[in-house]
Amino acid sequence: MSDFSYLTGQFLLAMPNMGDPRFDHAAIAMCAHDADGAMGICIGAEHKNIRFHKLLSQFGIDPGLSEDVGVYIGGPVEPGRGFVLHSNDWSGQDSIKVADRWTLTSTIDILRAIAEGRGPTDWIVALGYAGWGGGQLEDELANHAWLTVAPDLSIIFNQSTVSPWIRCLRRAGIDPRFLASGGGSA
Repeated sequence: MSDFSYLTGQFLLAMPNMGDPRFDHAAIAMCAHDADGAMGICIGAEHKNIRFHKLLSQFGIDPGLSEDVGVYIGGPVEPGRGFVLHSNDWSGQDSIKVADRWTLTSTIDILRAIAEGRGPTDWIVALGYAGWGGGQLEDELANHAWLTVAPDLSIIFNQSTVSPWIRCLRRAGIDPRFLASGGGSA
């Protein structure tokens, strides 16, 4: 098996030929990848009815100083499990630093820290994650279902009306209008 560990800390973009509507125009911040599988957080689509303050109230946490930002759909796996993707200036006991680019935390202590104004400078909250079993992502990459793009923290943490998928493509020098969903033949 090829060494795809370089994907940790990169972005994956779903290509039009992917065929899975759950990943339509998805941009994923890859957090882990090894021979056993891969895991990432989708950074584009927000839940329609869940905002940060509502999430905090479910844990009995006063929102305090925090903004009432949207909560992202992190992926189809374990959609009730929460994750905070954040800058490296905060760490808790179970935080995982991802390729020195960002940190992933899934414990309640970060929610309290954010609400109290002592959390990370930059952060997003997501429910669920994108996950692959061993070899699955490699197969999808070989079938051109995903495009790997170098990370840009501003795409994760700076809000924009332009989707992260489009922003990533543009950063890579690709005009999304020219992407086709099918392949040709010669």
